[in-house]
Amino acid sequence: MARNTQVAADHHAPPVTQILAEFVAHHPSRGWSDAVDHEAHRTFLNWLGCAVGAAHHEAADAALAAVNLLQPAPQASVLGRRDKLDMASAALLNGITSHTFDFDDTHLKTIIHPAGPVASAVLALAEHTGSSGRELIDALVIGIDVACRVGNAMYPDHYDRGWHITGSTGTLGAATACARLLKLDTQKTAMALGIAASQPIGMREQFGTMTKPFHPGGAARAGLLSALLASQGFTASAKALEAPRGMMQTVSTKNDWSEITSELGQRFEISFNSYKPFACGIVIHPSIDACAQLRAQDVRPEQIERIELKVHSLVLELTGKKEPADGLQAKFSVYHGCAAGLTFGFAAEDEFSDAIVNRPDMVALRRKVVATVDDSIDEASADVTAVLTDGRRVHVFVEHAIGSLQNPMTDALLEAKFHGLADPVLGAAPTAALLQACWGVGSAPNVKALITLATPALP
Repeated sequence: MARNTQVAADHHAPPVTQILAEFVAHHPSRGWSDAVDHEAHRTFLNWLGCAVGAAHHEAADAALAAVNLLQPAPQASVLGRRDKLDMASAALLNGITSHTFDFDDTHLKTIIHPAGPVASAVLALAEHTGSSGRELIDALVIGIDVACRVGNAMYPDHYDRGWHITGSTGTLGAATACARLLKLDTQKTAMALGIAASQPIGMREQFGTMTKPFHPGGAARAGLLSALLASQGFTASAKALEAPRGMMQTVSTKNDWSEITSELGQRFEISFNSYKPFACGIVIHPSIDACAQLRAQDVRPEQIERIELKVHSLVLELTGKKEPADGLQAKFSVYHGCAAGLTFGFAAEDEFSDAIVNRPDMVALRRKVVATVDDSIDEASADVTAVLTDGRRVHVFVEHAIGSLQNPMTDALLEAKFHGLADPVLGAAPTAALLQACWGVGSAPNVKALITLATPALP
């Protein structure tokens, strides 16, 4: 997760809109390794579990109530519920729920959560069109590749300016995935990209509110609509990404075009996707991991005089909320993350509930966390020392937290996470069947059986 050096914007950029459109329209089905294809299934499974898990969160209830005011036609399903909406609204809702717990996938180089926008858009479209599971997985791989390559080209400047990069690049990823699923030609795919380029969404100011998960949902909806518009002949600039006043040079002074074109069709960014064991901002994970390791060494909250935490400045910039008032705010509090890791040994969604966040012992423990900035420590690492009331000091340094590329979650851990999210919504047996459907989606004739399994049975 080391920061890239800044590259000045180039007013003589390569025609990346056209280059990407050609790739999206013509790259062969399953034109990648078995390892990439397996990662696509892991990404899909993790995304779907997150979406089902948050299906009845108050953010989902509010979004659904608002969408229903539009009287949508029943074209596609809301995962984890029995509601059906128009395709675009289903993409919005599933995008929101997949990111509500902040438990979804992360492309660590850019901190993009790519499946939220891309999978939410493409599954809604695939359900309506009857597309095959292979067509869905192909579109997922290619859509994520476009989103993350554009992100690579602009990160960190674009992010540092305040953009929520998941939403801004996710619109492009969703549009290209849907263009691929619709089998648009190069010209119409370029138009889909161009339309999406006028709809970057999301500001980091919204972190800790319901509007943060709205960003991937809004990006999914905008990307799907962009592809549908292009399919009907709606036009856009053929240089919408790279032009001096196009999207990329408008929202970032750093534009490393080689990040888009290098090894296009050979290296796939989904290979570098990671999955969260903890339901919060990714930069908190090393601190939680370290505190969980302290607990494994028999350090207990009641023994703590203080916790000395040393982290990169970005960690406190993103997650420096000392007194979170609710679960959404706590997902951006490294202080709460440390308290949860030490108290419970982990930090799944329950550990970020409003009740846990406001529990007196948790409030007291996180007030004992003393965080200092040390930019010699990588963003992906944490240095934690527990100072005990008897004077002892217990130190843990986490270089690569569980869930990182260097220390990834196994398939078995992903399955356990899936059950933890979906069992309370669907029941254990239906969740097990849905899990197997996710692993096999790439060979499914269509997604209808999977969708049925993701819909709760009538009581």
